[in-house]
Formats: sequence, structure tokens, C-alpha cells
Amino acid sequence: MIAGVIFTLLGGALWGVSGTSVQYLTTQAAAPPSLVTFLRVLIGGGLFFLIMLALARPTFKEMFSSWRTFGSLLLFGGALYANQLTYAQTVQITNAGTATVLQMLGSVFIMIYVCASAKTPPRPRELAGLVLAVLATFFIAAQGDVRTLSIPLDGLIWGILCGVSTAIYIVVPKRFGLFDRFGSAPVVSTGMFLGSIFALPVYLLQGGSPAQMIAILGGFDGFTWLVFLGGLVVVGTIGGYGFYLHGVSIVGSVKGSLLGAVEPVSAMVMAALWLGTAFTGWDVAGMVLMCLMVFLLASERP
Repeated sequence: MIAGVIFTLLGGALWGVSGTSVQYLTTQAAAPPSLVTFLRVLIGGGLFFLIMLALARPTFKEMFSSWRTFGSLLLFGGALYANQLTYAQTVQITNAGTATVLQMLGSVFIMIYVCASAKTPPRPRELAGLVLAVLATFFIAAQGDVRTLSIPLDGLIWGILCGVSTAIYIVVPKRFGLFDRFGSAPVVSTGMFLGSIFALPVYLLQGGSPAQMIAILGGFDGFTWLVFLGGLVVVGTIGGYGFYLHGVSIVGSVKGSLLGAVEPVSAMVMAALWLGTAFTGWDVAGMVLMCLMVFLLASERP
């Protein structure tokens, strides 16, 4: 359990590096979120997949021996990709800290799924957590003024969708017993790599092209390549998802959501120190309320 807590906290902290790297690439380096996400799942997921394939080949043979298992892996990979795309879109429109806090709405959707699966109504602490989540979103989106929306509406919508995809990729492995049967690292690496199946069509449908990709990558300087390969691919993708989901496989999805509350703190600190992103008192209040929400939800269900 101690190891699970450490892995989950470390994964959440590394996601803060990931979010700030995405913000730098989509704003400073002018790379579209769909391109950043496509390269992230292709290169990061591909490297992670090859490493795990070399270390656990029999496990992969077993995973790919059943069409039902492959279908659940494909669903997991699609959710992972959707999470990264919606997160990158939210970061580009708002910033890494705001996107990370909105992503924490995933805990609310996990609560809804757990209640629906158990056919039980939300408990008082869960209802209180839901109220806190709504207040936190209001503080961030409207800065406390009901007459205004301080962040673009599309940024808020992408952030909510990011929360939905977060809940899905956390619930799917437990629902299909993937981690229990094959271990977290083989499943996560496979899911990330399978995400590239969805990433390329989305990039092309959003107006991307090979020529655009070459032009954007050709404009990267040495520091931008370091941010992309080091900060996003290795630290934020392989490290962040690998450590976090391994920790969740030990402590459980609900407690994992609680420990994942370290992510918005990491993202806000990184964005402020590295990119000079300014956060208001309402933003900080929203982050605190969202963390309290996660605490209420995670402490209520075993």
C-alpha cells in the first residue's frame, strides 16, 4: 500500500510537468493539440510498448490471444487518447493549471458510475463533494461573477470532456480486470500505443497534414525538442501514466483519485514558475475546493 501511494503521488506530480510541456508546445511552439497528442501517443506509447514487450513477451501473447481482451484494450487506449487530446485542447485554450483542475471532475463521474453500478443513491459526503466540484468549476470559469465567463466556453467544455475521459480510462481496466490479469505496465503501454489508431485520423480530420507536421517539427529548436521528448514523452507520458496507473492498480481507483489531487498543485506551480502563468485567488480557491471534493469522494467509498 505504501508503494502504491508513492507511485500514485509520483505519477500525479509528473503529470504537472506534462501539462506545462503541453502548454509550452501549443502556445510557444505553435503546435496544434491534435499534433502534439498524436506524436505523444505514437512516440511515447510506442517506446513504452516496445520496452514492455521486451520485458514481458509472454504477457503480451496472452493479451492478444482473445478478441474480447483486445476490444477492452482498444477501449482503454481510446479513453487514454481522448484524455490526452481533450487535456491538450483545454491547456491551449486556458492553461495547464486550469485544465488540470477541470480534469479532476473525473472523480465526480467515477462517483456517478459507482453509484449507478451499485444501484445506490449518492451518500451525503458524495453529494457534498458534488457541490464542491460545481463551486470549484464556477470559481475557475466565472471568477466568482455569475454574470461573466472568464474562460472561453470551448475551454470549459473541453475541460469537462477531459474529466469524462479521465473517469473512463480509470474505470475500464477495473471493469474488465485488465490490471489484475496482466499487470498495469503492459496494459498501460499497450493502451497508449493503441491510442495512435485514433490519433492519426483525428489529426487529419482537424486539417492536419504530413507537410504541416514536417514544417512544425522543423521549426523546433533544441530546447523545444527537450520539452517534447523529455518533458512530454518520457516524463509526462511514460512516467506520469505509468506510475499513476500502477499506483491506482494497488490502491484502487477511488483512493487513486484522492492521491491524484497532487496533480493540479504540480501543474499550477510549474506553469507559474516556468511559463509565468498568472493565477487569481479564484483559481486557487477552485483548486482547493476541487481537492476537498476528491477527499470527500475518495474517503466515502472503499
